[in-house]
Amino acid sequence: MTSVRLATFNVENLFARWKFHANVDPADVTQDGWSVDKTKFEEFSDTSKKITGEAVREIDAQVLCLQEVEGVDTLKRFRTKYLGGRKAYPFIAGIDGNDPRLIDVAVLSRLPITHVRSYQHVLEPDGDGTLFSRDCLEVDVALADGKVLTVFVQHFKSMIGGRDTTRPRRELQANAVKKIVTDRFGERAGEHPFAILGDLNDYRETDDQGQSGILDLLDWDQIKPVMERQPTNEQWTHYWAGGDAHKQLDHLLLSRSLATSSPAIPEIMRMGLPQRASRYTGPRFGGIGLDRPKASDHCPVVMDVELG
Repeated sequence: MTSVRLATFNVENLFARWKFHANVDPADVTQDGWSVDKTKFEEFSDTSKKITGEAVREIDAQVLCLQEVEGVDTLKRFRTKYLGGRKAYPFIAGIDGNDPRLIDVAVLSRLPITHVRSYQHVLEPDGDGTLFSRDCLEVDVALADGKVLTVFVQHFKSMIGGRDTTRPRRELQANAVKKIVTDRFGERAGEHPFAILGDLNDYRETDDQGQSGILDLLDWDQIKPVMERQPTNEQWTHYWAGGDAHKQLDHLLLSRSLATSSPAIPEIMRMGLPQRASRYTGPRFGGIGLDRPKASDHCPVVMDVELG
């Protein structure tokens, strides 16, 4: 058996940029293209980035799949300042995707990355626009014994605007991922070692917000949603203050064969959540506030997977 410590983490706005105050036109912050009016903006918090770095170091993943990263250059800077530099994660994969906010998916790895493919170009069925809100990033990681683990990193359409209203887009994205995996591995894809993971921006259960848009993926017979090895009330990975809701938006779906060879229970690390996520009563990293600073509004999920 070959063991790999695999994780997913929505790092919430890992930007190297300014946050302009409300009602400020960015064009008004400079008159000459050089001098900047510093009363018009604030930098995204270095304190939060430091706590995010603590969370990454705490889970100690060998292959870390990320969401809400501004880009590879920002990720390299984050690696240098908060993770210990290139020696911590020598390999990075990321491609600018479709999101207008410039939040992308990416991979940090201690193991060699040998293949990267983007699906940001895939169109909606009517051909009117791109299907993936960010991307479906396909990455092969080479293991020491010649085995290869493939990860498909996701960040589906958010529920902003309403769960029911946005559900059709997530349904299309979920089915597109199944097709991508099947095109890569065939109709018996589950016999191959792969993981579909990331922020799917939805959960299994129906509630007063509507129905799930990801059931076709969660119930696909070629994968196993191994987060369900946790007790039901412990599967939540995100806190939304607007609805006082603790939900599982972050998912780890292993191929059927990989799930069979990997008996571990995924770990959900909540030490970086803000204090307002009151269901969690355990220890937190130092300096975390009611809402910010924090590591993220999502929890990293990590699991030791075994390739037979």
